Amino acid sequence: MSPAAAARVTSFAATFSASTAPSSRGLLHRPFRGTPAHRRAVASMAVSAPRSSAAASFLERRESERALHFVKYQGLGNDFIMVDYRDSAEPKVTPEDAAKLCDRNFGIGADGVIFVMPGVNGADYTMRIFNSDGSEPEMCGNGVRCFARFIAEIENLKGTHSFKIHTGAGLIIPEIQNDGKVKVDMGQPILNGSDVPTKLPSTKNEAVVQAELAIDGLAWHVTCVSMGNPHCVTFGAKELKDLHVDDLKLSDIGPKFEHHEMFPARTNTEFVQVLSRSHLKMRVWERGAGATLACGTGACAVVVAAVLEGRTERKCVVELPGGPLEIEWREDNNHVYMTGPAEAVFYGSIVH
Repeated sequence: MSPAAAARVTSFAATFSASTAPSSRGLLHRPFRGTPAHRRAVASMAVSAPRSSAAASFLERRESERALHFVKYQGLGNDFIMVDYRDSAEPKVTPEDAAKLCDRNFGIGADGVIFVMPGVNGADYTMRIFNSDGSEPEMCGNGVRCFARFIAEIENLKGTHSFKIHTGAGLIIPEIQNDGKVKVDMGQPILNGSDVPTKLPSTKNEAVVQAELAIDGLAWHVTCVSMGNPHCVTFGAKELKDLHVDDLKLSDIGPKFEHHEMFPARTNTEFVQVLSRSHLKMRVWERGAGATLACGTGACAVVVAAVLEGRTERKCVVELPGGPLEIEWREDNNHVYMTGPAEAVFYGSIVH
């Protein structure tokens, strides 16, 4: 696949809003949040706007020999290329192609490519995802919210709906709510250290809570949680009592956590600042994607870790660079629930 090849892109706003339409060929127009009257033309991969006025007609097209049809979605700035493969048992895009598609200079640009596929074992759908480096994670919290909204679009569903989605992390159940946000039952956190997995010794029953991890001469205190994918959560180091997450240079420190020998499957890493008993601020270095604006499973892991360390209540707002997520770790069923937005950005096709 050559992501630098010609593509055809247009804004969802141009399709669904009578007040927003492309004014010239080769330009993408989108309303900016907070300033609906103001619009700016954004240069894109587009060479022309689709003639069809209905998104449904676009989404109904199947992949031709030369064109891959996609929809770009974002959840708090964590962005994904969504592809409809409900008629295929395997993705028709290779991990190498996915990495090229995610390139922000020579491709479409995204944190990952997500495939909607037929459900198995009683699930309505199957979710597969390739990260921007071509690796395949078990699942993605922000991605599953985008997945639910994408399903509603291609199935033309209105109002509240829930789906059973098969993922590499097990069955995930998102529910589209009346306000457009998506609430997701993320299941139970995995706390047994060997199942996360991590080689760090257990410190609390079988869990790894406030264990010491040596990186760059600092003894970081870390709590390890799996939400179906591994997370290392830190609120600071022995030598760094008050962690100010905005001061961190993630590109330096993040890879050292991700590839540390204590994490045999690598790890996502969350750096957390406690603002109150119900309000946390975090930055994330994602395994296979690097620094991103948001991570849903990471936000869930952060609240679990904060509760285990006695820092917060079970229901918190987690502030990420892309915006807030509402996270609750319920005591009655041990499930973690995540609520947040997911929005379509644009749709298009790219030529192989």
